[in-house]
Amino acid sequence: MDVYEDPAAWTAEPVRSRRQLALRFAGSVVWFPVVCVLWAALAVTFVVVGMFAELITAFSSSLERRLVDSVEAPLNRVARLASWCVSWPELRHEGDAGFYRARVDKAVAKRTAQASAPVGPGRPKPPAECAIPLRVYRGVGGWYVAEVALAQGWELRPSDVSREVRLRWPAASGAG
Repeated sequence: MDVYEDPAAWTAEPVRSRRQLALRFAGSVVWFPVVCVLWAALAVTFVVVGMFAELITAFSSSLERRLVDSVEAPLNRVARLASWCVSWPELRHEGDAGFYRARVDKAVAKRTAQASAPVGPGRPKPPAECAIPLRVYRGVGGWYVAEVALAQGWELRPSDVSREVRLRWPAASGAG
């Protein structure tokens, strides 16, 4: 396995205190709905603005790309507001390596099924790259994600293991 960073960075994250997780969960119960409403309002605003911008972008492809970028950036920023939230399963299973192994196995198997699915007529190509977020492998480390993914035929991409492990399906490049 190719390691793009210090191998020590690929180990499991330290177990967080129960008190810290309980406080984060309580905050999540209040904060996450606010973020969802904010994200939905922003998305609706961009759809309305996009309908009017469609007239302008019909004549300029560079303006279209800038418009898409200007829509993606605020939506991603709002989504990041909830990155500190803790879900109920995370609260209950913090420190349980078996739970996180099952989570990684399920996530990699799902992405493998998507990437290896046959392409039917009129259907889009399956995704060739994916990222497994830290939330999925926190209790077992990035090395376990790499181990499971390599066993299922994925290639490891340069990754910031403190955020995500990036993978690439090699069969996608062969289909032309």
